[in-house]
Amino acid sequence: MKFLTPTRLGRVLLIGALGLGACNDLEEYNPSNATADTVWTTPEGFVTAVNGAYFEQRNWYGKEDGVFMGESGTDLWYNSSKSTYASQLTQYVGLTPLQGNPNRAAWTLLWRAINICNAGINRIGDAGFTNATVRNQREGELRFLRAFYYWHVVETWGGVMLRTQETQDPVLTAVRSSIPEFYDLIISDLQFATENLPVSWGNEYSRATKKAAMGFLARAYLSRAYYDGGQEYFARARDAANDVIARKSELRTDLRTSYADLWNPANNKTLGRDGGEALYVVSNSTDPSLNVDNNGNRLFQVFQTQYSNKPGLQLSLDYGFENNRRLMPTLTLLDLYNEQRDSRYDGSFQEVWIANRAYTWTAADVATYQKDASLVGRQMRVGDTAMVITKRALPNKSTKPYVVYDRNDVYLPNGTIRNGLNFVTLRKFRDPDRSAPNVQAGSKDVVVMRLAEMYLISAEAENRLGNNAAAATMINVLRTRAAKKTPVNYTAAMQVTAADITPDFILDERARELAGEHLRWFDVKRTKNGQNFVNYIKQRNPDITQVQDYHRLRPVRQEELNALTNGSEFGQNPGY
Repeated sequence: MKFLTPTRLGRVLLIGALGLGACNDLEEYNPSNATADTVWTTPEGFVTAVNGAYFEQRNWYGKEDGVFMGESGTDLWYNSSKSTYASQLTQYVGLTPLQGNPNRAAWTLLWRAINICNAGINRIGDAGFTNATVRNQREGELRFLRAFYYWHVVETWGGVMLRTQETQDPVLTAVRSSIPEFYDLIISDLQFATENLPVSWGNEYSRATKKAAMGFLARAYLSRAYYDGGQEYFARARDAANDVIARKSELRTDLRTSYADLWNPANNKTLGRDGGEALYVVSNSTDPSLNVDNNGNRLFQVFQTQYSNKPGLQLSLDYGFENNRRLMPTLTLLDLYNEQRDSRYDGSFQEVWIANRAYTWTAADVATYQKDASLVGRQMRVGDTAMVITKRALPNKSTKPYVVYDRNDVYLPNGTIRNGLNFVTLRKFRDPDRSAPNVQAGSKDVVVMRLAEMYLISAEAENRLGNNAAAATMINVLRTRAAKKTPVNYTAAMQVTAADITPDFILDERARELAGEHLRWFDVKRTKNGQNFVNYIKQRNPDITQVQDYHRLRPVRQEELNALTNGSEFGQNPGY
């Protein structure tokens, strides 16, 4: 098995176990009338519970909902075309308990997932396991996933309800738990998982493994430190991240030699396998019918600019599906890179489009694209440059025999976006292996966590512990890989020293390394509190004008509060 897709039975049993008040809104036909009580009583049947627990992560990772929850509303992205699509999250306009999908949808999917994890953990003792190692491995998967989902819950909504028991009937009351209580459970679950999960599942490479649990434990320690954990948890985060790095050979993971190769679509299915850089992936099958919703990974659409309406270009597999373009980079993000030295810019973004159809410049198009009249009748052959969209300011644009949008065409001098119609494209998630250019069902695996993050976690923790030389050492590992080597070797020029290390520098480095990878909102809200959160976003993304300090948490669904008899006592998150 090269990918992990929950069985239909596991999905049916998941739905049958729900009782989350307003969240119980799914129905699915169960032709065998199988129930958890009958199926989960054997080790073979219990695997359906484990498989079902993986289900909901595919509605976050690989879909635009997860990108909006994890990336938008930050310093790095804004709506393409300056639209109002999902503006509650992208612009903080109208974010309320009754508005703001995917925030409201995410609440439901995460609690569904947590409930099946709780059901499996509570019932595993009755599943008939005779092999203690196998039993603990299955429980390790469930505990990893519960911690995984609860991290998303507590970092998104703060101290809401913390449930460890399966919910079978509607819940009419709820009590808030503190954020430290959430992290006590998350850390305990991940510690169990690190001790019991195998290093590898072989071809079932997208199951939780020891490296996934160890990596996520480092992330959990770092997140916990920013509450009242202080130096103790920064030290734990550093030690946990360093442990993954030190044991990378044992854990069968390593940094890919080239940053560009990391995002080469041809290498995608190797990242989660033994020896790959990914610590955890959400896999997708090349057979769309085997994926959760026949749509698989749709990330290749989200950061795409429009190109097929330009001279010399038509829709293609290589350049991507453009009808669902959602987010474009801020000038802040693009300017974080020294593209002369840092290969991560070219490895992450596309500035040049090559003609994939023959074209002859017309007088109308010369006028539309503000070209010199001498270009009328000029031929563009397949293979010629057709369009350049760049963060640089270019001279003599009118005489270039191709479409040009430079820095001044896309952004105003104050960093705001002119119209958002044409922009540098994030190309990390390309999927040219679909059956046709207009097919929206992607088959690429989604990297949820990779080894590079361990170096960044270690560096951030060292900085907070006052060890900037150690932080620089960790960051320089990634910058050495990122440095362009030819025709000039910029490795030495890319190195940083202890004097360069500040919290904001580390945030910048995380952006350069991890842009688009479902983490930026969590990074900013983790490291910036109160008015610092507001100022950081407004200064670096001036198109966002309505962000408030309370937006560091999202609102709880009003339907959830309405379903509780003690809804007013439970209370909404502050500011909403």
